[in-house]
Amino acid sequence: MLSRLSTLLLLLIVSIAHGDVTYPPQSIYQLEAALTNQSGEQHGLDIYAGHPVLVTMFYGSCPAACPLLIDTLFAVERAAPPAQRERLRVLMISIDPQRDTPQTLQELARVRHIDLSRWTLARTDAATTRRIAAVLNVQYRQLPNGDFNHSSIITVLSPKGEILAHSSMLGKADSALLEAELKSHQLGDR
Repeated sequence: MLSRLSTLLLLLIVSIAHGDVTYPPQSIYQLEAALTNQSGEQHGLDIYAGHPVLVTMFYGSCPAACPLLIDTLFAVERAAPPAQRERLRVLMISIDPQRDTPQTLQELARVRHIDLSRWTLARTDAATTRRIAAVLNVQYRQLPNGDFNHSSIITVLSPKGEILAHSSMLGKADSALLEAELKSHQLGDR
């Protein structure tokens, strides 16, 4: 009996030491996903847990929709009040893990002047990409020329990874995203 208690206590201590967090059942942070960012570092979907997050899927060599998607994310940031903007994080996940290497993602961030202290461009394996896309309601398919036909959706996550809103509006900040982001900001203050 004492051995079992010792084992349980040890597991609890290890869990606390490693920062294991329990997320709500509806959190996308429940989805196991090993992402690799633009610096080659590995992390999970919960890289920005504790912050409101704008998450979207894209591919780096996209000629049209993805540059506009990045511009839209910039617009949402600019439209947010300063305190809200400071807490906001952005996670962009590639649908083209074959071509979007960490070096390619790093170059995209440099060219687009992306603030990598608050934004992460990431990739994962094809199967995990499909699972994340399904959770975020993003549809995509690769075309014969290597490009992708894809939906352009921005999702707002609460600090615990709960989906608060989706938007497919491009080119300007969607007020529904801003309202959800504000709600997420308020949830993070609790």
